[in-house]
Amino acid sequence: MKGDVCSVTPLTAVCRYSVRVSPQMANRIVDSARSILNKFIPDIYIYTDHMKGVNSGKSPGFGLSLVAETTNGTFLSAELASNPQGQGTAVLPEDLGRSCAKLLLEEIYRGGCVDSTNQSLALLLMTLGQQDVSKVLLGPLSPYTIEFLRHLKSFFQIMFKIETKPCGEELKGGDKVLMTCVGVGFSNLSKTLK
Repeated sequence: MKGDVCSVTPLTAVCRYSVRVSPQMANRIVDSARSILNKFIPDIYIYTDHMKGVNSGKSPGFGLSLVAETTNGTFLSAELASNPQGQGTAVLPEDLGRSCAKLLLEEIYRGGCVDSTNQSLALLLMTLGQQDVSKVLLGPLSPYTIEFLRHLKSFFQIMFKIETKPCGEELKGGDKVLMTCVGVGFSNLSKTLK
């Protein structure tokens, strides 16, 4: 597990969406995201999706989901959406595109095998897995993940071995954390036996 997550292949799974707003909003988001990402890698594919009419629902808005695939097959993502109408301050499409691109670059820098929004899911699956040793290499733990580890300890009485791996020649980007645990061997009790 080398954690070579800073070598990013072309951004291929990128989606911009808009609902009940002008289709021009989509182009503004795309241009602003490209202005940041093209400085690092010119091979970016941004797909757009504009919904209107009955299929679009009742709430206007727009957003951006960015996904980068690393050379070892890890997917890192970042996502932002506009505030709902009447809640909070209005967000310009250009600001949203730039902010989302910067969030993706931060995820790439943090590295690991799982992005920061899904760290807790990976740890939950390790916890519920077979009674065997499981390991995962993560970027720096998010505050949500730290609190989630406390919940895992109180619900399942399970503790993780946490080893910090400083960045160096083998690990690029930010410091990494190797998480190790033995699963509880959870099984579905409602499953019928044959």
